[in-house]
Amino acid sequence: MIETRLTRLLGIEHPIISAPMALVSGGALAKAVSEAGGLGLIGGGYCDDDWVGQAWRDAGNSVVGIGFITWALHKNPALLDKALEHEPRAIWLSFGDEAPFAARIKAAGAKLICQVQTIDHVKRALDNGADILVAQGTEAGGHGAKRATMPFVPAVVDIAGDVPVVAAGGIADGRGIAAALMLGASGVALGTRFYPASEALTHPNGRERVLAATGDETVRTSVIDVARDLPWPDEFDIRVLRNDLTETWQGREPELRQSAGDKAAIVSAYTNAVAAGDFDTAAVVVGEAAGLIHAIQPAGEIVAQLMRETEACLANPPGLAG
Repeated sequence: MIETRLTRLLGIEHPIISAPMALVSGGALAKAVSEAGGLGLIGGGYCDDDWVGQAWRDAGNSVVGIGFITWALHKNPALLDKALEHEPRAIWLSFGDEAPFAARIKAAGAKLICQVQTIDHVKRALDNGADILVAQGTEAGGHGAKRATMPFVPAVVDIAGDVPVVAAGGIADGRGIAAALMLGASGVALGTRFYPASEALTHPNGRERVLAATGDETVRTSVIDVARDLPWPDEFDIRVLRNDLTETWQGREPELRQSAGDKAAIVSAYTNAVAAGDFDTAAVVVGEAAGLIHAIQPAGEIVAQLMRETEACLANPPGLAG
């Protein structure tokens, strides 16, 4: 067993957190990760009260947490109050100032996890009382920024003091976890690795695309957010698998905005593509680690495999083998 600051703080067996992927990380996935010894998080981004309520029911009595997109939470702060009623182990906030929510989270007894992408984000999160920092590299799937995981994680560790740092971005096997621990991280947050998990709310077509992909087939883009009419801050874009939509409009986002005309129709077309599993239009939101995933597995099996690999790497580093 690998014990770290993170495992002690959260009371978990393994230093693994499943990232709160919006509309993918439901209660069943969070439950499975937590029951396997990590901490599973429900993805609360873009979700309404009904969706989040169902996610908590699916999680049952398992100890889980929930993550929110901070700028979106400002528009519906009641979601946080409803989440805190379920006594989550942790609340994860990303992409915005945590200050308006931090005191409420900590007063409720939940750990405050702040995902950061720059050193300025780190300083703000520490000032706001972060219990855990997630240092996200640009290799990650979903929204993020420009810093690479390998140099960013130790830079965050160097200024975090006693606050545990969790590495995120480009990690999908035990080699990546072992490397993150060597960089000073106390654990990892994994999204792409759990995207095709059996319990994830992922369309079967999306799972198959992940298994067929390599990291070369991902792209950072704002095309997807334009197509969804989502007002993401300019400093963040999204990493997804390339598809017809991104290949057509990448670098031509102003034209896409102008051509949208009837925004409702554009958003409806995108939403319909998601429901139909049409990933020539809809996005498969994964990162560069997609090329390291070769099977659809239950989340518990994934956690167990990751820990076996990590322990083997730490005991006998592959690069030092004779």
